[in-house]
Amino acid sequence: MVTDKQREALIQAAITARQSAYAPYSNYNVGAAILMADGRIFTGVNVENASYGLTICAERTAVFKAVSEGCRDIQAVAVATENAGSPCGACRQVLAEFARDVPVWLVDATGHGRETTLYTLLPDHFGPEHLP
Repeated sequence: MVTDKQREALIQAAITARQSAYAPYSNYNVGAAILMADGRIFTGVNVENASYGLTICAERTAVFKAVSEGCRDIQAVAVATENAGSPCGACRQVLAEFARDVPVWLVDATGHGRETTLYTLLPDHFGPEHLP
């Protein structure tokens, strides 16, 4: 259960992180924040590359930072974009590796947007539980 205080902190962390995005090609800055089971929040931004395929999304940056610090149990996600855009398919799959049907807030730069869940974004997901 995510408290109102945690939700607000998570959304604000995503909005703040978005300011550090490196998106000179798309000009679509994204900030993400993930709340872990231990209460820590990890943030990430999209980092574009002139070789477009080497670009990394904000959501995956946040997940990889958390995993590199030993955290693997995502409790909630917030993503901040210009227009409350939704995570790409690759990010949804990476999130599903470390989360169950957690709340996801998709917000714009002012914090307005919508709440959904990971499994709504990635129905009939494939995860570690499907492997022997």
